[in-house]
Amino acid sequence: MKYAKMLLAAAATLSISLLALPAPAQEDPGPAAYSQSLKGKRVMLVPMAMGFDLAQGWSSYIKTEVEAFGGVFETRDPNWSVEAGAQAITEAISSDTRPDVLIVHSPDLNSYARLLKKAQAAGTYVVLIDNPANFAADAFVGSDWDRLGQLEAEAVIKGCGPTSSKKVGLVQGDQVNASSLYQYAGIMKVMEKNPQFQIVAKPDSNWDATTSRNVTTTMLQQHPDVCGIIDFWDGDATGAAAAIRDAKLQDKVFLVTTGGGEKAADCDNLENGTYGAVVMTDLHHQSRDINAIIKFLLQSGQPAGTSKTYIYTLEKATTKADLKPDSCWDLKSLQTAAK
Repeated sequence: MKYAKMLLAAAATLSISLLALPAPAQEDPGPAAYSQSLKGKRVMLVPMAMGFDLAQGWSSYIKTEVEAFGGVFETRDPNWSVEAGAQAITEAISSDTRPDVLIVHSPDLNSYARLLKKAQAAGTYVVLIDNPANFAADAFVGSDWDRLGQLEAEAVIKGCGPTSSKKVGLVQGDQVNASSLYQYAGIMKVMEKNPQFQIVAKPDSNWDATTSRNVTTTMLQQHPDVCGIIDFWDGDATGAAAAIRDAKLQDKVFLVTTGGGEKAADCDNLENGTYGAVVMTDLHHQSRDINAIIKFLLQSGQPAGTSKTYIYTLEKATTKADLKPDSCWDLKSLQTAAK
């Protein structure tokens, strides 16, 4: 009995001693797995062109994230040429440094579809941004253009008001770009619910400010009592705005457009009355979504071409009355910070 008590006392002493020892360090496995999946991966952006605010904003935000996780980021500049874009994609997927993720701003529904399928077959994930295409990308990040068109139409109806002529003009982009086609479909849904409002003209600008100015000038000559115009992109809406100023109708025509939310392009033009409303893309948050899907795909282990994800950017029609200090992002500040 005495021996048993001695054993119990010894065991208790040993237990207390063990409890007093420091616990072995616990290491989070996440960072190592994250680094192993992402380090050295190549990401390439092929926009429609590098010389406008959206492409420069995407590039800056994506470059920062990719380089932070130890990857390699590149861009190719087709400079609005579909052929140059196709060549850039072809060269990228056939090179020894084939990108692991290819981010593409498609010029239309079909031009790149075959090449992007080839990229997936080679093992490259494809992320479409801004413009949808007839192609099953691993992910699409951008606007729900139908809903965006509805927001524009609602804004122009409100801007015109119930005592106006209720005549509205459209300056479309073109007849092949998804953003233009779906935007138009959304606008017409709202117009059908408001039959008192009439679309009196709907020319194309081909995304060119000079063409927008010319077709808007003709529109205003033919329909001088138009109360509102929707131009399908802020990049050419400056042309429509110039035509409105030329006709001295700034206080009579409510101009609505859509844009990337860059300060000089959108907020400044809302502030000075050039635009009545802009449906703005929150580019900072959209770029965050792009970066998140890049990191997810690279860690997923799933083969390219087997995912189909849609991440739509939250948008609203913004007027001068809605402006806040953080309503827009500033390209100049972004470029300065990157230096």
